[in-house]
Order: sequence, then C-alpha cells, then structure tokens
Amino acid sequence: MLALNPHTNNAERQIVLLVDMDSFFASVEVREKPELKGLPVVVGSDPKGGAGRDVVSTCSYEARKYGIHSAMPISKAYKLCPDCVFLPVNMKLYKEVSENVMAILRGFAEKFEQVSVDEAYLVPIDIRSFDDAVY
Repeated sequence: MLALNPHTNNAERQIVLLVDMDSFFASVEVREKPELKGLPVVVGSDPKGGAGRDVVSTCSYEARKYGIHSAMPISKAYKLCPDCVFLPVNMKLYKEVSENVMAILRGFAEKFEQVSVDEAYLVPIDIRSFDDAVY
C-alpha cells in the first residue's frame, strides 16, 4: 500500500508512477569511478577467470551489448566479455545513494512506496490527470 505524504491528503489521484532505476548498481559504480564511463561494467563477483560460481547482479548498457544480463552466471558473463570491468557488490554504497534518491522522490509524492533499493511507486503531488502530467 502506498503511504500518504503527511503534507497532503488527496484521495482522488489517478496516476501512479513507477520509478525503476535500471542498471542502478552499475550506474552508481560509474558515478563513483568516472574512468569507467563507456566501459562494459558488471557488478556481481569475481569471475575467477571464467570459473566463478556467482551471478551478475546488474551490468551497464555497454556490457549488455555483449549479451550480459542480470542473474546470468558470472562465468558466462566472463566468457561473453572477458574485458568487462567486474566489480563486487557494494550494497552499503547502493543503499546510501538509494536513500538520497528516494528522499528526493518523496518530496514530489503524495503517496510513496519504496519496493526495493532501486524501485518505488509514487502518486505525484498536484497531478490529477494525464493532461496535468504533460505540463
């Protein structure tokens, strides 16, 4: 259930937005390490030269061009692109960045529900119809 923003109380909303920050972990890593911009980045674990047994948590769009995707075995990702930059998951950093982003989103929401570190639903303040959403 979406939580009401204490500053408003409009029950007539019709629009619910889904915010899904695609490739969030990889994007945060690139933000932290600008030298990774434009490179194929895979967040998950050490591929151990193709013998790793973990999975890809997420990857950058550059890595997706090689066919890499979330939940793929890290060994397969390595075989598809051994030159990718493989990084371990840094959940503490992702949670910190997520908290900052979600705080900004809450400021625009009458109702807000965070469903994961990189996804939330919100009912925007002062948008009562699809026509209002365009302006």
